[in-house]
Amino acid sequence: MLNIPFFPYSKLFSEDEESYVAIFRDICSRGAFILQTEVAEFEAAICDITGSKYALGVGNATDAMSLGFMAAGLKEGGEVIISSHTMIATASAIKLAGCIPIPVECGKDHLIDIGAIEAAINSNTVAIMPTQLNGRVANMDAVCALAAEYGLDVYEDAAQALGAKYNGKCAGTFGKAACISFYPAKTLGCFGDGGILLCQDEDLYNRAKIIRDHGRGPDGQIRVWGLNTRLDNLQAGIMLHKLKSYAGWIDRRRELATLYSEILGGIDELVLPPLPNESTHFDIFQNFEIEAERRDELKDYLHEAGVGTLVQWSGIAVHHCKDLGFSQDLPYTDELFTKMLMLPMHHILFDDEVQKIGELIVKFYEK
Repeated sequence: MLNIPFFPYSKLFSEDEESYVAIFRDICSRGAFILQTEVAEFEAAICDITGSKYALGVGNATDAMSLGFMAAGLKEGGEVIISSHTMIATASAIKLAGCIPIPVECGKDHLIDIGAIEAAINSNTVAIMPTQLNGRVANMDAVCALAAEYGLDVYEDAAQALGAKYNGKCAGTFGKAACISFYPAKTLGCFGDGGILLCQDEDLYNRAKIIRDHGRGPDGQIRVWGLNTRLDNLQAGIMLHKLKSYAGWIDRRRELATLYSEILGGIDELVLPPLPNESTHFDIFQNFEIEAERRDELKDYLHEAGVGTLVQWSGIAVHHCKDLGFSQDLPYTDELFTKMLMLPMHHILFDDEVQKIGELIVKFYEK
């Protein structure tokens, strides 16, 4: 029996334990816990990677997006169009900022469908926020063109997409603001919760910076009602160290995606993500999400063989959350959620493990 978990959380520490202990000792011995040098250096490093004008480290990606909407001052009750194939956090950030999330269909690439966006636009629409899902960026030329045509703002849920690109431009830099997550299982993960707000609007950034720290301005005076959502300095120090390896980790994920595709590409019952060789997209493969006929049987089969898999969002799309008042009819997304399955994908994964996973899947569909 194999032992290939979906994600090996403990290995995040053991792969470079000596360095992480040294970082912990250094920061703790200085008492440098809240908004210290490492946070500022990390924010600058993320700007360098993404090309973002500004970055603000916060407690998590949901806070980042809520903070962005609060600082933007969007119209109370205004509608923000999102893909229903996203975590409920995307909708929560909109709702907590006083707006209304409107989930629409995704397309065959699992990203927000452009036609569905246009069909949902009305006089109460204030913004479009695509989710850059699984480390792949949506067709942002089309999204931004629609936004310009209808006079809407663009925001991005880029929680899964640090360094992913569309036509050479990084996720998180197409609109006024975006969030990125540093949850441990992300391509760049900390040892707990963490997130960052990317801003392309200076006024929005300055307001968000004040709101992040209890509404306090640089002089310590309370300027607005605020939050307490600051990226821990210790987490910033850990991720500054991880950034030295980040490009190599993304290369590794792209290699593994290619290997999965080589093994599984001949199975008619599967739909695989695009190969990492497109000119328009640079995908970072936060996840390797497939569509599988007899998905639940395959998942059980792999589990019994010792391979962990995951159905994203526990199989719950945003529009499925009826208790929250959603009532949209999205048949394509409904069907997709009966088929999608994520296979193990991380930089610690070995080629022979992917080979064994692939062989099991081939064997399952030969039955």
